[in-house]
Amino acid sequence: MALIKYSLATTKTLLHRSSSSVTTITHGLKWAHLNFRTYSVLMSPPSKAVVYEQHGSPDSVTRVIELPPVEVKAKDVCVKMLASPINPSDINRIEGVYPVRPPVPAVGGYEGVGEVYSVGSEVEHLLPGDWVIPSPPSSGMWQTYVVKEHSVWHKVDKASPMEYAATVTVNPLTALRMLEDFVTLNPGDSVVQNGATSIVGQCIIQLARFQGIHNINIIRDRAGSVEVKEKLKELGADQVFTESELNVKNVKSLLDTLPEPCLGFNCVGGNSASLVMKFLRQGGTMVTYGGMSKKPITVSTSAFIFKDISLRGFWLQKWLGSDKAQECRNMIDYLLCLVREGKLKYEMELVPFDNFGIALDKALGKLGSQPKQVITF
Repeated sequence: MALIKYSLATTKTLLHRSSSSVTTITHGLKWAHLNFRTYSVLMSPPSKAVVYEQHGSPDSVTRVIELPPVEVKAKDVCVKMLASPINPSDINRIEGVYPVRPPVPAVGGYEGVGEVYSVGSEVEHLLPGDWVIPSPPSSGMWQTYVVKEHSVWHKVDKASPMEYAATVTVNPLTALRMLEDFVTLNPGDSVVQNGATSIVGQCIIQLARFQGIHNINIIRDRAGSVEVKEKLKELGADQVFTESELNVKNVKSLLDTLPEPCLGFNCVGGNSASLVMKFLRQGGTMVTYGGMSKKPITVSTSAFIFKDISLRGFWLQKWLGSDKAQECRNMIDYLLCLVREGKLKYEMELVPFDNFGIALDKALGKLGSQPKQVITF
């Protein structure tokens, strides 16, 4: 802990701020009959951080620098970061295209897990050594030490795997909320989704299975698609199709004995979103939470008139901003409990902070399809 003490005898300014009664001050700052206070200022250690001073392509505008110590005020907590992921929304914030973003210059990163390093004098519920995550998520997680007010931090069970504690909010929580917020699902019902290999997609498969809900999954055509299908089925997928396998007149003929889905999830857009809608039953709902293809969603007139399809959107940031902090934290604890019990898992790659540039290139898709990149500090 960096603890800097300033004696009131060091400068005239500090002397004037004290309640001292000075009778004699001589050369060399010797005095007689001086009553004084000593003020202590708690500081964080210096921090290494990924910063950007303007918006643009992350591989061009980000750089790793040393930041000076920051004062840890009475209600603050200094956290030594352990791990933080690179999410698509992190990239969009740096690009300047995400609706909510911090002003520049800024430190990247939005979620992660760290260990409490020191606490301010008025903090009672957290102690050095505790593991905490920002809940709701908060900007500036891509640095070795983060100082924020105690209300930002939520204590998590240290028995949780570090990489899951670092990534539990943005993706798993999105999956959980979408399964619960739009349609009342009962055991035996079905859902359909594209982007099934994403972390949200993997979580939807597993969370749906726990609830006795069937799931139909669409993946893009790729080398190794057979192996991908097997991995998703090991997680609990009922059916997995590549997009080309759905070039049939009636996709519902592929469902075998599964009921037509009442709820669909789209994170891709374009033709992939159309395939999700083709599976939906009369009166079904498709929820869009991403647009990875950057192509628009096209809906036929007949889908609205004759199938009465509903199109909805989900944005976790908006949900978290609606006074649901405690509910959010309860759900995070539930999801991490599933992780500890081996009931929820997804693929990630841990990368040392010194190799941030490589992890960023992978997250940007420069090196082909890669697992979620999680920076370790």
